[in-house]
Amino acid sequence: MAESAPAPLSLVADEESSKRRQILDGARKLFLDLGFDAASMGEIARAAGVSKGTLYVYFADKNHLFEAIVEEEMLKQGKAAFNFDPQRDVATTLTEFGRAYIGLQCRPGGGSAIRTVMAIAERMPEVGRRFYEKVLQHNINRLAAYLEARVKAGEVEINDCPLAASQFMMACQASLFLPFVFQAAPAPSAERIAQVVASATRMFLAAYGVKPA
Repeated sequence: MAESAPAPLSLVADEESSKRRQILDGARKLFLDLGFDAASMGEIARAAGVSKGTLYVYFADKNHLFEAIVEEEMLKQGKAAFNFDPQRDVATTLTEFGRAYIGLQCRPGGGSAIRTVMAIAERMPEVGRRFYEKVLQHNINRLAAYLEARVKAGEVEINDCPLAASQFMMACQASLFLPFVFQAAPAPSAERIAQVVASATRMFLAAYGVKPA
């Protein structure tokens, strides 16, 4: 009797990837809805539509599963397309960046991801540190590098570009991010984001813009 041919490796890999994706999607929703502590592996398996045994094939425990979800969020935010062309003027660049940045931070589900990481950071400091460095610090560094180029071009006068970058990003969050992340207000409208970012840009240029001779 002839043996059946093994499944092609590409099909096996696709099935493995699909199953892992299924588990991550189910776990992500549960973590965001219930929080890390309240979500058991059994509940995660049910939410993902897999057996508990299958769940443990892919992830050794809840910590590893949570870390995988955080890694995905970091990759998603790390790929955000911000235009930091060093030749562009500061006002245009800051305005476009601020709107895109706050839109990303305050998108549906975005606040839940940040809340979940914040809630577990004390217990899993390595996860919190990686999230901060790969998402928040990464964007600060990108904006600071752009500002350094504009300092050399003589458009702004800044002694500490990383500090200035942090200040601008925090100014863009003013009245928007904290109410959203603590669920005190819904995601801000595009019009409201534009108003806050315009104000942050004016403040930044008043502080750091080169004054006419």
